[in-house]
Amino acid sequence: MLLERAVDAYLRHITIERGLSDHTVAAYRRDLGGYVEWLSEHGVADSSDVTPAIVAEFAAERASAEPAPAASSLARLQSSVRGLHRFLAREGLADADPTQRLRPPKQAQRLPKALTIEQVERLLAAPSPEYPIGIRDRALLELLYATGARVSEAISLDVDDLSTLSSEGASILRLRGKGGKERIVPVGSFARAALDAYLTRVRPELATRGKASPKLFLGARGAPLSRQSAWLVLQAAAEKAQLTAHVSPHTLRHSFATHLLQGGADVRVVQELLGHSSVATTQIYTHVTVDALRDVYVTSHPRAR
Repeated sequence: MLLERAVDAYLRHITIERGLSDHTVAAYRRDLGGYVEWLSEHGVADSSDVTPAIVAEFAAERASAEPAPAASSLARLQSSVRGLHRFLAREGLADADPTQRLRPPKQAQRLPKALTIEQVERLLAAPSPEYPIGIRDRALLELLYATGARVSEAISLDVDDLSTLSSEGASILRLRGKGGKERIVPVGSFARAALDAYLTRVRPELATRGKASPKLFLGARGAPLSRQSAWLVLQAAAEKAQLTAHVSPHTLRHSFATHLLQGGADVRVVQELLGHSSVATTQIYTHVTVDALRDVYVTSHPRAR
């Protein structure tokens, strides 16, 4: 199969059947576009002509490029190439997978940055309750910290995704994560109070300013809140709270996981709440809490040093 057609078929597969996000599909398209261009320059136009030696040469050339690419970029590139050839072999569009022996580069483990509980409290208190948008912003930030939701998951929520368990009066939220996977997470009382204030005092007014939308979070003109707008909400709150540390869209998610583990939560429970497919992804947070315990031990125990 011609490489261009093979890439188009694979991109349709990950978009329609696997349900990957537009952002992820765009990244795969860029990576595979560069891969096909390189193959073309080396006289390879058909997927059946790609051999393990050719794939290894491509990977080695990309790894030795100047300036040196980040290990994460190389890993994503190799993941794109492996995904393409595995798909072709599985669908019977190629006789074999030439990437079977391709090994991703080792990546330095980067510990997630989490805020302290005091910093989180300052951040959550930053939006002004005197203004409707401030009430909305407080609800958004409280929800992110209470549930560990990704920003993309929060802004895609519908009002109906929030419900109450009548038997216990506890609130739960249905989140849709990567690949369209759903998970149910509890919502604490502080977040529920902030959401109730937004839903009763602010959202009805915002909804009248635009087309009818089932989305939970709306912008000032009544349209669904965008990812960029949610990021600006977080940045404005961080600035008002005078947080000098870099606060990213994932900061509250990292803080959620870290504070749960510091409070004694089981790592597999945190895995379920975060929606990680593998507990190995969640275990990175245990290193953060172990470091914190060691610091406390060293500074507190009379014979630690």
